[in-house]
Amino acid sequence: MELDFNVEIENDVSEYEPLYNKLMKKTLNMLQFSENAIMSVTFVSKEQIHSINKTYRNIDRPTDVISFAFLDDKSEVIIGDNIPIDLGEIYICYEVADENRKAYDNSLKRELSFLFVHGLLHLLGYDHMTKEDEEIMFPLQEKILEGEL
Repeated sequence: MELDFNVEIENDVSEYEPLYNKLMKKTLNMLQFSENAIMSVTFVSKEQIHSINKTYRNIDRPTDVISFAFLDDKSEVIIGDNIPIDLGEIYICYEVADENRKAYDNSLKRELSFLFVHGLLHLLGYDHMTKEDEEIMFPLQEKILEGEL
């Protein structure tokens, strides 16, 4: 298991690297996914995430998290003991997360942890486009975060 942790903002978010590694391991174990997974998470500015959102999703506004999954069809992936599986990339906007935590009356740690797990579940093929998908993904997020914050 490998998490490439990148910071492109001035805020000190180094405390989240060990937490994100722990959440990644917990998620992969809970979902019985190979621990040979690798992925990246990058903290970006509001301007950067706005640009990413506009370019790749055609949505002209900033957002809190964007995921780019590299596994479109998991059935085609050959999973071996020594073959790393690149799940994809997560981009988290610290500024929008800070705004969200105030709106939802969460701690910043809770909000940034939620966004990481949310993005990771997207990389693993979970979605919330339908009510049925929401009823699977959202409780799973809470179960993963339970006892971690």
